[in-house]
Amino acid sequence: MNALLERVRSGPRGPEVLAVFDLSAVLDGFAAPSVLRGAMPGGPRDATARILLDGYDPTLTDGGYSRFLHRASARLAGRTRAELDELGERLFRRGVYGRLFPEAWQLVRAHRAQGHTVVLVSALTEFQVAPVAAELGIEHVLCTAMDTGEDGTLTGYVRGKTLWRNGKAQAVRAFAAEHGLDPLAAYAYSGATTDQPLLAQSKHPVVVNPDRILAAAACDHDWPVVAFRRRRTPRPVDYLRTLAGFAALLLGAIAGVLAKSYTRRRRAMADGLMAFGTAATLATLGVRVRVTGAHNARSPRPAVFLFNHQSQFDVIVVPHVLRGGVTGIGKKELTRNPVFGPLMRFVGVTFIDRSNSERARAALAPVVRTLRDGLSIAVAPEGTRSWSPTVGPFKKGAFHIAHQAGVPVIPVVIRNAGEIAWRNSMVARSGTVDVAILDPIDVSGWDLADLDARVEQVRQLFVDTLVDWPEPDR
Repeated sequence: MNALLERVRSGPRGPEVLAVFDLSAVLDGFAAPSVLRGAMPGGPRDATARILLDGYDPTLTDGGYSRFLHRASARLAGRTRAELDELGERLFRRGVYGRLFPEAWQLVRAHRAQGHTVVLVSALTEFQVAPVAAELGIEHVLCTAMDTGEDGTLTGYVRGKTLWRNGKAQAVRAFAAEHGLDPLAAYAYSGATTDQPLLAQSKHPVVVNPDRILAAAACDHDWPVVAFRRRRTPRPVDYLRTLAGFAALLLGAIAGVLAKSYTRRRRAMADGLMAFGTAATLATLGVRVRVTGAHNARSPRPAVFLFNHQSQFDVIVVPHVLRGGVTGIGKKELTRNPVFGPLMRFVGVTFIDRSNSERARAALAPVVRTLRDGLSIAVAPEGTRSWSPTVGPFKKGAFHIAHQAGVPVIPVVIRNAGEIAWRNSMVARSGTVDVAILDPIDVSGWDLADLDARVEQVRQLFVDTLVDWPEPDR
């Protein structure tokens, strides 16, 4: 990955450079029944959803793709595009998002930083591909197009050629000609055996997680091969480990409170709760946390710590790396969580009602006093969990609080927490989470008239750090 990223960064810049990502290079394929049973519990069971999910199966052969397209065409006939767009988005958010390769996200970001024209290409329909492209921030999508009748519904026929084998390579050449680009000088990423024509016509082909046939072709053509970590649905051992992790959290929290009870100070007991509870949970789950910039967690204090939010697991990682003297701001819905709700109330988290702006602002007013009294605050400025490593728009509330209290903001960039626990999953896996605590940012002199631009600059720090990760502390 480092070599690939460096090749992109040291190469030519500008929109005349084409970077083509096949769906197989950004999304770990899966068989629909597995997803319906695992990653998408309680998901849709209608036949149209099943057919669309079948298309993500990486083992599709020529005959398998032909059967998929025949079934999809018949099933989609008579449906509106708006209806199918909504279904595709719903399927993505119910489980497909968990199959995105974080490594592909890094590569896409590197190409976009160079100003390249990035394209996502697939033999599947737009309803399967468009949500993936939108999440990755890819503007251009090439896929098998479905025809629409005069009444605005799908006819059940394909418009033009399917993007299978040579059809995909031809579609890329046509796109390049239309936009004045050179397909022979392009970057191309694919893990599909049927994409050899696409890879062969590109100057910078990269093979991702190849099967035996594609690996042999890569060897024959001297194409670089890269292995992205396979996404997997939770196994029985993950469920057991998660239950043990919750038990460890509760027992560790109780032990932490008891260990500090001699002080008779609630703040000391709250810090003990977080220290003991998070350490016990991480150890039980088999999660390692690697920290860069740990000194920024200790000084200056108090501060507003900002963290990017992709997983429910973040509420374990953040207090663990900040090591006491911190409370937080959370959405009101967390009070209903039987595990995190009581613990977060004990440590003094301020809960806000996001559905009511006036109540939210009123709830944040005491936070300024909390900061002035010497207690730091941790907050997710995105306001909600993201579907991928993509950093969403930042809300300005945390920056207003820091400005009023006269304290700095300190970015806490989290990588891979979404791999430990997917966005909508309470099931955790073992693994490694990286955390980079960046240098403090003094906001006391900020002109609030320029706040939008200032906030965007801070958000860009998160994006840049995720793409070009610093070395961990030794």
